[in-house]
Amino acid sequence: MPVSEPFGPGRRPRPGVQTKDAQPSVDGPYAFVLGIAQDAGYPQAGCRGSCCAPAWADASRRRHAACLALVDPVAGRRWLIDATPDLREQLRLLDLARPPAAERPAPALDGIFLTHGHLGHVLGLLQLGKEAMGARAVPVYAMPRLLAFLRRQEPWAALERGGHVLLRPLAAHEPVRLSDGLTLEPILVPHRDELTETVAFRIGGPNHRLLYLPDIDGWSQAAGMGLTLPDLLAAVDRAYVDATFFDGSELPGRDMRQVPHPTVVDTLARVVTLPPAERVKLRLLHLNHTNPLLHPGSSQRAVVAAAGVGLAEEGERWGL
Repeated sequence: MPVSEPFGPGRRPRPGVQTKDAQPSVDGPYAFVLGIAQDAGYPQAGCRGSCCAPAWADASRRRHAACLALVDPVAGRRWLIDATPDLREQLRLLDLARPPAAERPAPALDGIFLTHGHLGHVLGLLQLGKEAMGARAVPVYAMPRLLAFLRRQEPWAALERGGHVLLRPLAAHEPVRLSDGLTLEPILVPHRDELTETVAFRIGGPNHRLLYLPDIDGWSQAAGMGLTLPDLLAAVDRAYVDATFFDGSELPGRDMRQVPHPTVVDTLARVVTLPPAERVKLRLLHLNHTNPLLHPGSSQRAVVAAAGVGLAEEGERWGL
């Protein structure tokens, strides 16, 4: 994807980007969306189907793997949630939007918080190593099983051994203070935990709270852990939520139970009776390359809009 400032000269906002109400206050912390696609990005490697054809033909249709940055402009600090395979481009977009102090060495991050151990969430850590940035002592926060995985498995283990990262523990429901008025709290969620546990993050700012939940097996499974979508929405002012598949028809010939995610159809059904003020909090991301929500003008986008729900867009900012 060509790197350029999301709303810079000569570049129009992508369809769905909210350029007004999504903007933060000029002096307060904010969340910055750096990617909205499933782990493998859009288009996906090796895909020759009609789903990816528009993005192969038109680079402006391409999307990075789901990633959220947190920025505190007053403190001059920046954090990432997840380290995706698109880390190179995402760091560039973050630099263009909020340049770090000139004396800060790359990647000029005050921390990376990991949701879990799947490809789209940890692979970018390798860009910190000696073959790439040669970063020094970047704090990387992870839950216990993921922390053990990063220390035990090569090539990730080489990052700590070489001093490129400082691995730091997270604990469920124990908030981490990022800066004055800005906190981050891990919340355990159910999701194919064959390698590591999985968390969502609830971010608290001076004025607003935000939920970042890119991966979950399903809302029925979440209910077994005491989590319901209406309750999650009630606790925040904005929620970025797993929308990997629109419905159950996207992977013909494959058992979708092997890659469980809540369908958008199911998610919308669980919020349809909520007041509009609650539904508008919800923004969908982590879209698989097969998801028709990636296509402007699709009937599926109309369904989401009619439900009063939004689609996350790269370059979107939201004040905390």
